[in-house]
Amino acid sequence: MMTQKEYPRIVSQPKYSFFLFGPRGVGKSSWLRKMFPETLYINLLEEKTYQTILADPEQFTLRLATLKRGDTVVLDEIQRLPNLLNEIHRHIEERGLRFVMSGSSARKLRRAGTNLLGGRAIRKELFPLTREELGEDFTLSHVMNYGSLPLIWTTEGDREVLETYVQTYLKEEIQAEALVRNLPGFARFLPVAALFNSSVLNAAALSRDAGVSRTTVLGYLDILDDTLLTFRLPAYEGRLRVKEKRHPKLYWSDPGIVRATKKTFGPPAPEEYGHLFESWLVSVLRAYRSYRNLFDDWNYWAPTENSRLEVDLLLWRGKECLAIDIKSSKKYRSEFSKGLRALNENWKGKKPTRNVIIYLGSERLKTSEGFEVLPLTQFLDLIEQGQL
Repeated sequence: MMTQKEYPRIVSQPKYSFFLFGPRGVGKSSWLRKMFPETLYINLLEEKTYQTILADPEQFTLRLATLKRGDTVVLDEIQRLPNLLNEIHRHIEERGLRFVMSGSSARKLRRAGTNLLGGRAIRKELFPLTREELGEDFTLSHVMNYGSLPLIWTTEGDREVLETYVQTYLKEEIQAEALVRNLPGFARFLPVAALFNSSVLNAAALSRDAGVSRTTVLGYLDILDDTLLTFRLPAYEGRLRVKEKRHPKLYWSDPGIVRATKKTFGPPAPEEYGHLFESWLVSVLRAYRSYRNLFDDWNYWAPTENSRLEVDLLLWRGKECLAIDIKSSKKYRSEFSKGLRALNENWKGKKPTRNVIIYLGSERLKTSEGFEVLPLTQFLDLIEQGQL
């Protein structure tokens, strides 16, 4: 891939103080330096800076003393010194300073008893690169194999970079921040959790396969969410004529990360490809929800009576619902409509506004039930143009 190339990001910066969260390697520091070139920049990943302020917090206050009202201060990796938030709060209130704070986890901030500045700083997130950001460099095959973290697209050695990424995550995110007591147990848990990508969570099965207790597994899952490697999609719990599943689905934030965690490289097998494709597209929608308010809320739907029937996504905007099924096939087959058909047959009240099947073919189709069948490229066009 191309080296030393910068890709424009579509995240916008608020006018006021904000937190910028995102997993390691997503490009937070690069974005901050580009957006705030003339501001006071304090990088808490620099060991000298970190140790200086850790030993004498007054050094932080002294750095702010020369600033005037309305000036901006950038603090990279704020979770390393969460106690600074009290002083930051004071400077926002009394001096009108603007703070931009990045981190790969809000877990330590919450654990330290802080309240993320009591609403005086909003939360923004940065995600892996989208097709819109990659532009003409985008290839689905490379994203499925290695993901779309900026570090993959701007350095050489995709596999080596991803293997190092997982090792660094365990060493610097988990061990250094003391997020778990049993590091070997967490290391065993990771590849097992990766096998559940795009699947309904089964804590008992995860516990059995990882060799740790169910309570421990639940704590580990929270750590994956808090460090932004994974997220969970809740089941729809509306008033349907059948009982829905209540367990959420687990998604990893990037195909490259989940494959490296499993130590799986090379072209994905068909079964793995389907899960990777689904999780990637769901992650893209999550990014656009954050960047451009694409929708208000989301769920998946599946009746307990038939575990094979499922609708991957229900996207809500107000009371309107867009139902989406994701298929990693280049050819449409009539069986692809089963989930949407079951959903509409069992829906009580106003039915979904639109029913869409996304696939890898090139033709836009419509089923006998009126369901839209959209090629991935056209679906991404609609997302990027804000016309979904």
